[in-house]
Amino acid sequence: MANKQSYRRDNHCVYLCDYHIVFPTKYRHPVITPELWKYLYGKLIEVTKHYPKLYIKEANHDKDHIHLLISIPPQMTVGSVVRLVKTNTARKIKDQFPILKKHYWGVDGIWSEGYFVSTVGVTTDTIKRYIAKQGELDAGQTASLFD
Repeated sequence: MANKQSYRRDNHCVYLCDYHIVFPTKYRHPVITPELWKYLYGKLIEVTKHYPKLYIKEANHDKDHIHLLISIPPQMTVGSVVRLVKTNTARKIKDQFPILKKHYWGVDGIWSEGYFVSTVGVTTDTIKRYIAKQGELDAGQTASLFD
């Protein structure tokens, strides 16, 4: 996982669709230990191997939630990626960490139904400046936008 902001390319588009997503644990139980985080991080890597257009730029955690900085292609919705990540990180987690059964008996997984999401990327001011310069002598702004 790299910490680099760059445009991504697909068959018919160039995009910068980065999101900051936070997944809280169910009931905000502080269950994310270093060992559990190592397992979750491995599952995040697995998800990106199965879905190579998803690109996790940064990931970290606190005791009751995780943070992702993730690039999502325009063809995928944020909600579908949230479901995908939550499902795949929670799968079989109670088998690996039986202590979780103490906190989450009778329910599947460890994630709350909700999440936080915010877009990240080019600022509004940058876009406004780019649009304002349209029609002027080409100073290479198009090339720099997509580099």
